[in-house]
Amino acid sequence: MSEQTQILAAAPVRKRRLRLRDFNEITIPAITLIAVVILWELASRLFDIPEYLVPAPSRIWADSMQMKEAMLMHTLVSTRTIMLGFLLSIVISFPLAVLITYSRFFEQAIYPLLILTQSIPKVALAPILVIIFGPTELPRVVVTFLVAFFPLVISMTAGLLAAPPELIELVRACRATRLQEFFRIRLPFAVPFIFSGLKVAITLSVVGAVVGEFVAADQGLGYLITTSTAFFKTPVAFGAMAILSVLGIVFFQVISAAERILFPWAIKDNRS
Repeated sequence: MSEQTQILAAAPVRKRRLRLRDFNEITIPAITLIAVVILWELASRLFDIPEYLVPAPSRIWADSMQMKEAMLMHTLVSTRTIMLGFLLSIVISFPLAVLITYSRFFEQAIYPLLILTQSIPKVALAPILVIIFGPTELPRVVVTFLVAFFPLVISMTAGLLAAPPELIELVRACRATRLQEFFRIRLPFAVPFIFSGLKVAITLSVVGAVVGEFVAADQGLGYLITTSTAFFKTPVAFGAMAILSVLGIVFFQVISAAERILFPWAIKDNRS
């Protein structure tokens, strides 16, 4: 049997394996989540745990549905803050990564500032930002940006530097311009790193938005959690946390789907 015939014969098997893998990636987490919720519900009922400590999932659902319109409004506010901070982190991180890649001076100048921004606790920084920018949405967006942009800069820089030096020397020997080198060599090699950074950044954006809403907000899921716990409405606070978790998962999966659709060649999976 020729090599080409073997490849054609193995193609259907490979497709079935990919479909089974995709199916398992959905069903296994879903079954696990359902099992955890059932065990949680049973434990709450069997051990009679007070609802102001750890409410049962059924009570969380019931209380959240009673104020579903308010929940939707707070969710939309938090989603807007998350997306604004995330997009701002992309807009600023990419030029910084390019400067660090091509300039030793900017690398030495920018890296200490990046580390400094990450060394400051965002909970301590948020009240100062409220004083500077006022009690508006801007401080929350800035906090979200500060939380998300650092891993994005690091991953983008690592990706742009991941191109083999031999390949860089080859294109330069062929008199390629810096733009040609960037778009044809460095950027394609950086795609997996960029999407890895985007996945981390979007989940951290959810955290950053909530931190900002804890400090200064009159809307948003973080604000709802603060006010609910203050009045011992624990089921509502758990409902808000569940929505935040769903937002993080959805945003993460959207970026993963974009990577699979736009850059399937950049995805490597060596697991059998």
